Amino acid sequence: MNPESPSPSGPQSGPLHGLKLVEFVGLGPAPFCSMLFADLGAEVIRIDRLGSAGALGLPPRFDVVARGRRSIALDLRSEAGREAALQLLARADALIEGFRPGVMERLGLGPEDCLSRNPRLVYGRMTGWGQTGPLARTAGHDIDYLALSGALHAIGHAGGRPVPPLNYVADYGGGAMFLAFGLMAALHEARGSGQGQVVDAAMTEGASLLSSIFHGLRAAGEWSERRGENLLDSGAPFYDTYACADGRFLALGALEPQFQAELLQRLGITEPELAAPVPRERWPQLRERLTALLATRSRDDWCTLFEGGDACVAPVLDWDEAPRHPQHQARSAFIELDGVTQAAPAPRFSRTPAARPTPPVAPGADTEAILRDWGVDAAVVERLRGGA
Repeated sequence: MNPESPSPSGPQSGPLHGLKLVEFVGLGPAPFCSMLFADLGAEVIRIDRLGSAGALGLPPRFDVVARGRRSIALDLRSEAGREAALQLLARADALIEGFRPGVMERLGLGPEDCLSRNPRLVYGRMTGWGQTGPLARTAGHDIDYLALSGALHAIGHAGGRPVPPLNYVADYGGGAMFLAFGLMAALHEARGSGQGQVVDAAMTEGASLLSSIFHGLRAAGEWSERRGENLLDSGAPFYDTYACADGRFLALGALEPQFQAELLQRLGITEPELAAPVPRERWPQLRERLTALLATRSRDDWCTLFEGGDACVAPVLDWDEAPRHPQHQARSAFIELDGVTQAAPAPRFSRTPAARPTPPVAPGADTEAILRDWGVDAAVVERLRGGA
């Protein structure tokens, strides 16, 4: 088996095989966090709302972050639905929910309710602002959480407005990734203590922590509050994107002097005042040269010129091009499920590789099987069938 490609052995493989989680389906980072666990072999059960058309309102195969899980549909406001959920949680290692504070408590599924049934349960909570504080119960989205962290202020070109980096930073970086890390930390602790606990993941706090290096640079006087004037925010001409003759773009990332030297050498820029490391006062001059020069040839022509070197140059690929790149092809970094191209599970494991994920299913598609497989009481199952 090639350790650099997903295993074909089926969903019950991977380093998290044997771990059991219950996900209360919502939007954004909580489902993505659940996908990470499922991708690496955990059995994750999605609890969808009875009658739900799915998180996106589209055919299930397009809800990529729902892959790898079975779904049960429950009316959590009914006594039977709540009891079925509690019985599932009694057999689970962890729970993932992404509702506003107080929603799970009102359903009778808050931490006290669930931990009384399963003292070892790790209860994962994902919100934008956290479970406490003056904003805890107010609405928001990635851009709001990122704004409050200070990070959004730093993203954008000189003289321009702050630019939202899609919803990668707060939703997925500061939210899903930190919740996954927190859950794994709490699960590790529970193995020794026998006790579960609540993991309170706030997206704005995760985004703030992702900014740690910049707090240090600011304190040292090495980072300006003005956008587009710093080493990593497009202020440096050798760390930015440039338009090519065909309207496509090239990304330069030549931060270190040796990489700058190779970049300049391959481009034929020989002026002594632009020798690496390029001094800050010469950045405008170098940017002017790069802008004019890189516009004279196509993106792929430039890639051919830089191929095999260490100038830290890469083509800016669109989402159709990315899966076809030789690097991604060599590592099977993209897969196709039910006609939808998507990223393969990551990271890679040499001894316990992740399986190829199963496609997303419709809400409630596996209700009967889950009730049976997880041993929910027959009386509760009958009440659910009767709509009680």
